[in-house]
Amino acid sequence: MTSPKRILVTGGAGFLGFHLTALLLQQGHHVTAIDNLFTGRESNLASLKEKYGDALVFRKEDVRQLTFDEEVDEIFNLACPASPPYYQKDPIGTTETCVIGALKLLALAKKYNAKIMQASTSEVYGDAQVHPQPETYWGNVNPDGPRACYDEGKRCAESIFFDHHRLFGTRIKVVRIFNSYGPMMQPGDGRVVSNFCRQAIKGEPLTIFGDGAQTRSFCYCKDTVRGFRALMDSDDDFIGPVNIGNPGEFTILELAEKVLKLTDSKSEIVRMPLPINDPKVRRPDITLAREKLHWSPTISLDEGLPPTIDFFQQFPKSQLY
Repeated sequence: MTSPKRILVTGGAGFLGFHLTALLLQQGHHVTAIDNLFTGRESNLASLKEKYGDALVFRKEDVRQLTFDEEVDEIFNLACPASPPYYQKDPIGTTETCVIGALKLLALAKKYNAKIMQASTSEVYGDAQVHPQPETYWGNVNPDGPRACYDEGKRCAESIFFDHHRLFGTRIKVVRIFNSYGPMMQPGDGRVVSNFCRQAIKGEPLTIFGDGAQTRSFCYCKDTVRGFRALMDSDDDFIGPVNIGNPGEFTILELAEKVLKLTDSKSEIVRMPLPINDPKVRRPDITLAREKLHWSPTISLDEGLPPTIDFFQQFPKSQLY
């Protein structure tokens, strides 16, 4: 086992932040989790704090006004709302989090010669005209649409990371995350898996936007964060970007039918207008992750949905909003 590292996780009280923090603590590292609690919940970390004690420190802080200044070995930057209802609620704040947060965390990494990973997104590919999407694809993003605050914010963060590396030799890693799901998602976060689980459990209609033929590729949370760890452990000369996602591709209608079956729900399926700039297809080409990181997902959608549904079923129905 490697010696314990001092690791900073921004967005550490969020969905993927929780699972990454849990993995790092399991590996024996010391973790400081920073979150402004816009979408994260400090209570998410309670079980980890109880189990690992002083190995986990939580600080309520916004990366845009970062005051954290301690020596660290690694930084995982997950700070940014990742679901449309949240990032569109404060679009300027979303872009600021991506850009200002990147600048402040890169300065911290440079100061302490820490490795730093930027959590980017498959949204940088936009409404893709190349399928599946390799890292070499430059994307098809509307820069002034309602999703641009997130799409362009992440694209700009990537640019800043690569420039920082070129100018200062900063030890960077850039990962492009495809749709992730699993326990610890917020019921009302607006992502399709959580929406369907919540609606099916409550007996409400499952809302499908468009005709349901649009596709997504769903990666279970533990596979996703294992990809983060593999990237951080890779040689310094491999900086990315690299896709982390499950290449299994499903239509939104297929996902809805799976959730209905697993919950034994009698909910109907209703169709709503497709949101502006909503991608029609989404599937990662993970050739690079397989070759460079020796990583590929191991948990199928059929295996990952039951524990996800079990998690949502623990909530009183009044809290499934």
